[in-house]
Amino acid sequence: MKKIDIDDELYQYIASNTQSIGESASTILRRLLNLNGETVSTANSEPELSVAPTKQSTNNESQADKSDLQALKKTQSSATVTQMTQQNANVFNILNKEELAMQKGVVGRFLFILSALHRTHKANFSAVLDVQGRDRVYFATSKEALVNSGSSMNPKNITDSEYWVMTNSNTTRKKMMLHEVALGLGYSAEQAEKIRDYL
Repeated sequence: MKKIDIDDELYQYIASNTQSIGESASTILRRLLNLNGETVSTANSEPELSVAPTKQSTNNESQADKSDLQALKKTQSSATVTQMTQQNANVFNILNKEELAMQKGVVGRFLFILSALHRTHKANFSAVLDVQGRDRVYFATSKEALVNSGSSMNPKNITDSEYWVMTNSNTTRKKMMLHEVALGLGYSAEQAEKIRDYL
């Protein structure tokens, strides 16, 4: 089996198309690239767009092919693109319950869930900065900002992000923070409760 390095955006796209827990990246890519011979719905042109750059990734790619691909992308309605983005940007597609169970204690699970939310919603994850207590800051973009905002903060970095979170709170408070973060990232109240209950 060959291994390849991919950027975070591509990883996010692949992970967001997971249909079942434990599904391999190869299976997801085969489905997206229609390598299993399945019929691709014409209502959803995203898999076709995914195939085109893959087949045309050589340095000798013609200018005409690039123009055709750009024209095809422009013909998609913005409503379809927005709808697909909203459907695909879902933490439930990448949150692995087995990995979650292996985390050390409540703080480990708390950070793991926040990290999964960050990977899923990098573009608008700054919404977490609005989640605050009456007199406490819960999130910041630096350890120092949290330390300076109060005593006994015990700040921890959210893995693979520039964000820090205050972890010196009880489990109930952490659940409330997760719930508020999920709502801030656009999840429904029911989905936010499900995310909260992972803790």
